[in-house]
Amino acid sequence: MPNNIVTDIQIGEEYIQIFWQDGHRSALPHRYVRLRCRCAQCVDEMTGKELLDPESVESNVIAIDHFIVGNYGAQFLWSDTHHTGIYTYDFLRSICVCIECKEKKASD
Repeated sequence: MPNNIVTDIQIGEEYIQIFWQDGHRSALPHRYVRLRCRCAQCVDEMTGKELLDPESVESNVIAIDHFIVGNYGAQFLWSDTHHTGIYTYDFLRSICVCIECKEKKASD
């Protein structure tokens, strides 16, 4: 298991870039991250059923800002005014879409 400690988060025009203590860098498209929100508005707390309709999230949604939550996660303020989700570092690392991470997931 990688050491999932974030050293920096940068919000760019197309991607949220996450820099990890182990030297890895994740470049995650804004909408991709927004659609994976795990807050109670987006996912039923009891059943885990996804409540967020992807069609309700605009294709050009972007993270406007972010806040570090403790030593374990980040919270994003989205252009669609959504802001209640906390993304743990473990979760953010698990949704990395880079070739290295995709190959690692395929071999697990």
